[in-house]
Amino acid sequence: MELEPRITANVSVVNARIAAAAAVAGRMTTDVRLVAVSKKFGPEHVAAAVAAGLQDLGENKVQEALQKQAATGALRVNWHLIGHLQSNKTRKAVEAFDWIHSLDSVNLLRRLDRAAADCGRSPHLLIQVDLADEATKHGAPEAEVRRILDAATTCRWITIHGLMVMPPWSRNPEATRPYFHRLRQLRDELRAAGPGSRLDQLSMGMSHDLEVAVEEGATMVRVGTALFGPRPPAATLP
Repeated sequence: MELEPRITANVSVVNARIAAAAAVAGRMTTDVRLVAVSKKFGPEHVAAAVAAGLQDLGENKVQEALQKQAATGALRVNWHLIGHLQSNKTRKAVEAFDWIHSLDSVNLLRRLDRAAADCGRSPHLLIQVDLADEATKHGAPEAEVRRILDAATTCRWITIHGLMVMPPWSRNPEATRPYFHRLRQLRDELRAAGPGSRLDQLSMGMSHDLEVAVEEGATMVRVGTALFGPRPPAATLP
């Protein structure tokens, strides 16, 4: 099957999965944003995803996103940075992305605020929370999340809109449910305490466990393989 019809069919399947999970949880399908993770796929995949009706594209690396943006500049896309952000890439990230899911420290927060002031651009931020203490993954420990929120009250250019989590990988989607449940619980606790009152977004769930994430309150699911297929070993960028 050609690329665009294949991705269009996949989008329909994923949207149906989201709708079914939302119905189980008594939620509206429109409460969940589908972020198509296009990392390691080329601009033609981005174009096919947009043609299929998607407006939100997720990338792990700033440089890869910049290359795709240059190749697909005419398309209307909300770009999401879902990978770790190095402090020396903050300005480029602020210029390139509408959403940054991987805020994980007060230092990075302040760098992003300064970059936003310099660029006159204010991406929406999510705090990546480390709930599993995995050495191979980034994220702020729970105890650090409140410090980041407190520091954000002094920022003039950027606002934190929610939390993100990447739980340990498991073939069993139910194994990730405790992490999704805890992220929602943490969000609710922070909102009740005051400084997290604007936390209306929960970025959690991927191709294999999006149903569990939606049932637990996800407002964004980050889906790659179910939309684009297995990732190639190297980026197909020009």
